Amino acid sequence: MTQRKAVALISGGLDSMLAVKMIQEQGVHVEGINFFTGFCVEGHTHAIRNRDQTKPKRNNALWVAEQLGIKLHIIDVIDEYKDVLLNPKHGYGKNMNPCLDCKGFMVKKARQWMEANDFDFIITGEVIGQRPMSQRKDTMPVIARESGADDRLLRPLCAQHLPETLPEREGWVDTSQLGAITGRSRHEQMALAEKWGFRDYATPAGGCCFLTDASYSKKLVDMWQHRGNREYELDDIMLLKVGRHIRPNQRFKLIVARDAGETSYLKGYRKQFTHMAATSHGGPVTLIEGEPTRDDLELAARITARFGQGRNADLVTVEIHPVGGESVELSIPPMPASEIAQQWYV
Repeated sequence: MTQRKAVALISGGLDSMLAVKMIQEQGVHVEGINFFTGFCVEGHTHAIRNRDQTKPKRNNALWVAEQLGIKLHIIDVIDEYKDVLLNPKHGYGKNMNPCLDCKGFMVKKARQWMEANDFDFIITGEVIGQRPMSQRKDTMPVIARESGADDRLLRPLCAQHLPETLPEREGWVDTSQLGAITGRSRHEQMALAEKWGFRDYATPAGGCCFLTDASYSKKLVDMWQHRGNREYELDDIMLLKVGRHIRPNQRFKLIVARDAGETSYLKGYRKQFTHMAATSHGGPVTLIEGEPTRDDLELAARITARFGQGRNADLVTVEIHPVGGESVELSIPPMPASEIAQQWYV
């Protein structure tokens, strides 16, 4: 008999790990696919900050593939994904997350990869009722239809509650050995993880997309509004993940590092942005985006001093480096926290 081959969408979460294991148990060859949109929480984003030092700094999709013993194909879809984010046919979720369009896009890309590589079907870790947009019983057929995957799309964890797929009808997998999980609880998944010996995995229901995060979505919309268009590049969406974003007025915004890790990261953008840092005391690097006046730069310097070790000093020396210009030093009093208006925070 020919060994059947399935390609699995791997997010790095527990559900996709279990879905793959469930299909591997039936003798199917599985390889993983992970689409890099730029908005995922995984990988280098975790490594930037100094906090959570006890947590492993890893790309969870790669780590899951290693635990399962499968090959993982990581595919850059940053440019293709822009249309999904900017023009979602099915709209957004609670924040800027186009979940239904996103899932359909990724299954479509997986179908194209499946066909190009002579694989037989696609599997995902979806569970009925787990997500309010893309994982409902009425929206799951929409994803299968609009992606072109149709009945070659198998959701192993909840397959017993769904119409029979081609892999089931053809006997490539045994439906009775697939799952019947529904709802938002992860108790059944955690029991399966225990059964198969998976004790280290990403937090169930944690999610891996910044677009579902209210704070990140607010920064993204703010960036578009002040630029007057909705274009973006990878550097733009990466910088939205880093630092405190403070907009004292319509002319400019500060990005202030929150720790040494973010300071090191923001230093990589010094040639692209006016930037500043205290020289008399330890403290963060701050990037300035926009067209600030001299008074704006002085205000930004006082805010930068506030977040450094000189926050209680009478004066702090801050060095300002304009793009393509001469650096300037200011000795200024740090701005008291009470004077930084809450509405300035993006």
